[in-house]
Amino acid sequence: MAQPEVVTVDVAGEPVRVTSPGKVLFPEQGWTKMDLVSHFIGCADGALRGVYGRPTVLKRWREGVAGKPFFQKRAPKDSEHEYATITFPSGRSADLLVPREPADLVWMAHLGCLDLNPWPVRAEAVDRPDELRVDLDPMPGVDFGAVRAVALETREVLAEHDLVGWPKTSGNRGIHVYVRIEPEWTFTAVRRAALALAREVERRVPQLATSKWWKEERHGVFLDYNQNARDRTIASAYSVRQTGLVSAPLRWDEVVDVDPRDFPLNRFVADRYGAVGDLSEGIDEAVGRLDGLLALARRDQEQGLGDAPWPPHFPKQDDEPMRVQPSRARRRGRADEPREHTMRGQG
Repeated sequence: MAQPEVVTVDVAGEPVRVTSPGKVLFPEQGWTKMDLVSHFIGCADGALRGVYGRPTVLKRWREGVAGKPFFQKRAPKDSEHEYATITFPSGRSADLLVPREPADLVWMAHLGCLDLNPWPVRAEAVDRPDELRVDLDPMPGVDFGAVRAVALETREVLAEHDLVGWPKTSGNRGIHVYVRIEPEWTFTAVRRAALALAREVERRVPQLATSKWWKEERHGVFLDYNQNARDRTIASAYSVRQTGLVSAPLRWDEVVDVDPRDFPLNRFVADRYGAVGDLSEGIDEAVGRLDGLLALARRDQEQGLGDAPWPPHFPKQDDEPMRVQPSRARRRGRADEPREHTMRGQG
């Protein structure tokens, strides 16, 4: 029987048109766009909490996970949605979607957005982040047990600086920890606080964690402080990843033995969300301050440990170290060394 080309679904009393509901987005599992829509309807309260009031980049998988996604910063405009103007490091600006209703989640799913990518700001204050994000990214071959151990150490460092971390699986090989903060600091200050956090975790578990930006210097689990730079986004809670796994909020006691493979799209709402509810509930009330981490950053600075490299598309910062791979810098240094000349024909 032929699939309808368009269906209208009721989302909390709002009708939303979904085109090509039978389109297969995950060929290996056979999951369709309608499966994705049903997921976001089923966990709408939690998914909306992660993006509510936040300018959101549309990461669209038009051909499903067999194709390549593209990021659409300028959202399709209509009178039914809210938008916020964001300025990027290049100086250009765009109007990003600001989700406020469960229907916005389904509209994004209709556009082929599997994972939702909000900025760490609210539309009312687009230059003042209210969220610090810790992205634990394991190097190839690193066991997930190392990721769990680094996440738990991260929790301890945050607690010592009066901050509450909210963990979730990334939906891939890592773990994310979100921290709500007062919107008083710039992106640069929040990134510097995240760098100080990464370095402190590295000091405590140097065999497991690294804050080194260059891949050739990394080992174990990289704490990607640059995810807090302006214009960087992370898949929000309840997003669906290319893997077919859901980015699932966790209790800290679950981190000890969590397996991200326990959260596939087709069973998530029934098996997980229906059983434990929204584990991100309460995050908006757990707001902390960055004073402690910024004091740690100043201590690092006084001890000669200043800034670290920024992503390549950012302008060079005043106190940023040389933006070149260490191995290339060493080769360049050897090339610049004076050579010894041997006198021939004597003796």
